[in-house]
Amino acid sequence: QVQLVESGGGLVQAGGSLRLSCAASGRTLSTTAMGWFRQAPGREREFVATMRWSGGSIRYADFVKGRFTISRDNAQNTVYLQMNSLKPEDTAVYYCNYGSVWGQGTQVTVSS
Repeated sequence: QVQLVESGGGLVQAGGSLRLSCAASGRTLSTTAMGWFRQAPGREREFVATMRWSGGSIRYADFVKGRFTISRDNAQNTVYLQMNSLKPEDTAVYYCNYGSVWGQGTQVTVSS
């Protein structure tokens, strides 16, 4: 059973950057996608970015294109989300996802 642990969230001013990490324990498959989602207060969880462990099939939500980058380190079994040019509307709890498995989430707060 795969387990996911996110880290790297915090408070940042608008225009700043954060890098989120998602460490996976257990056996992961290169053909399975790893994704980032987020949920703001009072809103549904929404898709942010995804990629396969093999490195292919990268997709982004339109609202993060050009600002966020998803990447992975297979040796560390870790997926990253580099977030640049952050906006107050990016404030949310960010979750890592692998198939049916979810991490506990990490809070990102962007002040104006």
